[in-house]
Amino acid sequence: MRVVPAAKFKEKCLALLEEVDADGIVITKRGRPVAKLIPLGTDSASLIGSLRGKLRVKGDILSTGLRWDAES
Repeated sequence: MRVVPAAKFKEKCLALLEEVDADGIVITKRGRPVAKLIPLGTDSASLIGSLRGKLRVKGDILSTGLRWDAES
């Protein structure tokens, strides 16, 4: 994983955006990590439906469980 100081990131931001790989780039400030630049994944479509049959809904998910009167 590549580590880049914040000042260098600011200076070369556009070039670093072109170079970012799957591991990402850690941005540091005074030697401490403050952010991580990662590429936008295109495999997120595989997550849709991945939990089908693994979760169970308990109760009414559209209700807060509280009764209220809109006229009062």
